Amino acid sequence: MLTLLTAALLSFSDPAGDARGDGGYILPTRPAMSADALDLRSFQARPQGGGMRFVVGLGRIENPWGAPGGFSAGVTDIFVGGGLGGQRTLDGLRLNTTGGGWEYHLRVTGSGSTLERVPEGGGAPVRLPDPTMRVEGTSLVIDAAVPPGEYAYWVTSSVYSPLTPDGVLRPVTTPGPTALQAGRADAPVPVDVLSPSGDPAPYTQGTLAPVGRTRDTRTLVLVGLGGLGLLLVVAATVRVWRRGD
Repeated sequence: MLTLLTAALLSFSDPAGDARGDGGYILPTRPAMSADALDLRSFQARPQGGGMRFVVGLGRIENPWGAPGGFSAGVTDIFVGGGLGGQRTLDGLRLNTTGGGWEYHLRVTGSGSTLERVPEGGGAPVRLPDPTMRVEGTSLVIDAAVPPGEYAYWVTSSVYSPLTPDGVLRPVTTPGPTALQAGRADAPVPVDVLSPSGDPAPYTQGTLAPVGRTRDTRTLVLVGLGGLGLLLVVAATVRVWRRGD
């Protein structure tokens, strides 16, 4: 596992050859695509101007649907956050988070990408300017209007299909050339998830652990302010007591 965390760059690698869910997912054959085209290999995040740049490395770039972005095998979802008050369900993917919740959700496809933010305290998601995506080698380079900072990330790779309302092909138990087949009807939607340790929990327990920062700095700030306030009260009490002497 390669892990590098600085103020400028967060980078993780992911095991190769695991883009078949729990190992038993059968990819559609119409149109034909390889598991490598859905296989997450690496993820990087760094500040870029007033936003964030994400680089998602894949095993291979394929464009079976002829999308204008040059890539149409998969859908990449990037959930950004880490706060204690964030969302714990990964939108429509049959997975829940561990290690905090997310605030921003990027969905990246070769036919267009979206970015949403869930307001603090809940409420309907707010649509933000669409991210830009380009293909470089076997990587997707994504620039998004996520404020620069250190975050936790949940990253998934699902099968793309323009024949579904949201572009995501969900697993079914019935075989067919256009189907993504899995062993159970409620199987998680992604065929691969970013998990440097290869943890099977996403497919056995329905939970995905994040990479990156998982602590809530707002909570730490509040605790620090509370401690400072207590010290000030103690200092003031001591001064009053000394004056009484």
